[in-house]
Amino acid sequence: MLTTICALVFRIFSNPIANMLQKALSERHSAVLINLYSYGLLSLICVGTLCMADYNFVSYSFSFWNYVLLAGFLCTLGTVCLIKALQYGELSVLGPINSYKCLVGLLFGFMILGEIPSIKSILGVLLIICGSWFIFDTVKGGFKLSLFKRKDIVLRFCALFLTGAEAAVLKKIILISSPEECFILWCFSGFIFSLILVLLLKKKFQPLFKKDVFAIFIIAVCLGLMQFSTNIVFEKLDVGLSLALFQLSSIVAIIFGYKVFKESNVIKKLIGAVIMIAGSCLILL
Repeated sequence: MLTTICALVFRIFSNPIANMLQKALSERHSAVLINLYSYGLLSLICVGTLCMADYNFVSYSFSFWNYVLLAGFLCTLGTVCLIKALQYGELSVLGPINSYKCLVGLLFGFMILGEIPSIKSILGVLLIICGSWFIFDTVKGGFKLSLFKRKDIVLRFCALFLTGAEAAVLKKIILISSPEECFILWCFSGFIFSLILVLLLKKKFQPLFKKDVFAIFIIAVCLGLMQFSTNIVFEKLDVGLSLALFQLSSIVAIIFGYKVFKESNVIKKLIGAVIMIAGSCLILL
C-alpha cells in the first residue's frame, strides 16, 4: 500500500512539471520534435537497463505485441496533441480538463479489461468533472458550448481521449507482463512512433540550446517517473479509479500556471480543483 501511495504522489507532481516545461519549449520548438527528443532519451536509459536485467520478451504472444504497438501509437499522438494544446492555451485551464479522462478510462477499462466501477466511483468522477466545469468559467466569455471549439480545448480533449485509451491498453500489457517490462516497451514504442511521425510530417531537426537540452532531460525524467509510477498504480488499482486520483495534479498545474506563466483567476481555479479533490475522496471512501 505504501508503494502505491508513493507512486501516486510521484505521478501527481511529475506530470504537471513535464507539462510546464513542454509548454515553455513549445514556444521555440515543434511539438513532435520535443516528443521525439524526450522518448529518445528515455529509450537510451532503457538500453542500459536491458543490459543489466534479464527480460524474456520473446516469450510473449503476437497479440501482446499488438497491444505494445497500439500503446506506442496512442501515447505518441496523445502527447503531441497535449504539447500543441499547451502551446495555444493556459496550463491552469488545460490541466483540469484532464479530469474528463476518468470517463474515457472507465469506458475503455470496461470494454477492454471488464472492470466495473462502483456507484461511489461513478459519483466521485462526476464530482471531479463538475469541478472542471467550474474552472472553465474562468476563461474569457465564461463557460459556454462554443468554448469546446477553441483550438487548445479541442487538442486537449483529443489528447485525453488518446491517453485515456492508452491507459486501458497499458493495464492490459501490465497484466500480461510486469510494470517494469511495460515501462521499457512504452519508452521504445513511444520513440519509434515519434520518429515515424517526424518523418511523415517532414519536420527538420532544430538545434537545441543548452537550456533546452536540460529542459528535455527534465521532461524525460518526469515522463519516466510519471509512467513508471502510473504502471505501479495500475497494477494495484482499476484504471478508472487510478485516473480519478491522478486528477489531483490539477492543483499543481494551476499553481505552476500562476507562478510561471502569470495566469489569472487562480483562486476560482483552485476552488474548482478542491471540488475535484472532494470527488477523489469520495472514490477512496
